[in-house]
Amino acid sequence: MATDETAVQNVIDTFLKRAEKSRDDLSVATGLWGDGLGLDSLQAAELSVMLEDAFGTDPFSTAEELPQTVGDILAFYEVSSSA
Repeated sequence: MATDETAVQNVIDTFLKRAEKSRDDLSVATGLWGDGLGLDSLQAAELSVMLEDAFGTDPFSTAEELPQTVGDILAFYEVSSSA
């Protein structure tokens, strides 16, 4: 299943709206934790479920390491869709 970057970004954007997180200056370098988006474990789980629902897999439970940035999430799907 091919996953384009825009579709992944749309899921992330929808999540951020639901979580009432700022989408200002969102880039591939934006961190998911701490000073970035400041996600807590429950929010990370919600984003994980939204990504899995949309694409059948997610980088939080499938990747070797937890994603640290928005770019890590995008890269996961780039690799997954080319495999």
